[in-house]
Amino acid sequence: MKTKFAIGCLVQWYEVDIIGEYIETLNEAIEQYDGEVIVDFTLCLNQDLEKCISEEQLNICEYTIDTKLEIPNFKTITTTELVTIADYRREFNDKYCESVDVLMWGESDALIPKQTFNILDNLHKMSLQNNNPKYLAFFGGCKMWDESWKDLEHPDFTDKPFIEGDTKNWWSLRYTMSKKEMDKINDKTIELDVKILPQHKFNGCGLVISSEIVKSGVNIPKSVFFVHEDSAFMFMTNKILGNIPQYVIKNILLVHNRKHPKKRMYIKGEERIDKTNPGAQRKIHSWYGKANKMCEQNYINLFNPNYKSFTWKDVWK
Repeated sequence: MKTKFAIGCLVQWYEVDIIGEYIETLNEAIEQYDGEVIVDFTLCLNQDLEKCISEEQLNICEYTIDTKLEIPNFKTITTTELVTIADYRREFNDKYCESVDVLMWGESDALIPKQTFNILDNLHKMSLQNNNPKYLAFFGGCKMWDESWKDLEHPDFTDKPFIEGDTKNWWSLRYTMSKKEMDKINDKTIELDVKILPQHKFNGCGLVISSEIVKSGVNIPKSVFFVHEDSAFMFMTNKILGNIPQYVIKNILLVHNRKHPKKRMYIKGEERIDKTNPGAQRKIHSWYGKANKMCEQNYINLFNPNYKSFTWKDVWK
């Protein structure tokens, strides 16, 4: 019996110019797999945080994204309520954990390998045979900023130098990779290099979660209301289930174009900011630094009985 998957992605209106790349690679991965993959999207049109340069442009963004998501069997919700990545992934986990075998966190700036679901199908079956129904998985990634990420780097990237601010070299964190480049790297792989990490390490882009983990009570705490949801999920996994296996498929690259120059478009006040630096774009908003830091403090203190969590109300004070 084939493994049943659900993959979910939150799309903010300002990601209009990049979401098509994610959809293209996801569709190819689904076409290569003869089992069932549920595809879930939430399109968020809320402007409580980022405001569009005009209502006309917001309408264009909505229409363009809706058109790209008009694919049979895609489950899409459009909302004007504030939905953060933490909110979406928490609800996605709950929504599908009882109806599928494996959950996967998609992301609008990701490129999904065409081999994804066939590899994960075999991995899931192997893990069940080894009496490990609760597990995490992650694909290889680009060159990261310190040695703690080395086990997650694709072999083609791991011995390359980390160059701060580099956008030109294909292995770099800030480089925007194309589907063609990703396919060229992955098509070289003949035999998979799958390892189990000694301790959990991941970010949220492309994280693979066996549904048994969420059914056991692990999820993103509601105190994590904005970002750092991946770290909070890792903390909860370790607390509830301990050091369950985390597989890394090292020599299959999943691209995370986290510094894509079109990641944050048509946002009021960001027009003159360097488009290859989304962090700098966010930081011009006074709320961002506060919300980021408060979520960080919340997840660090998840198990501190004397700590009271921050909320959005604290951000706006």
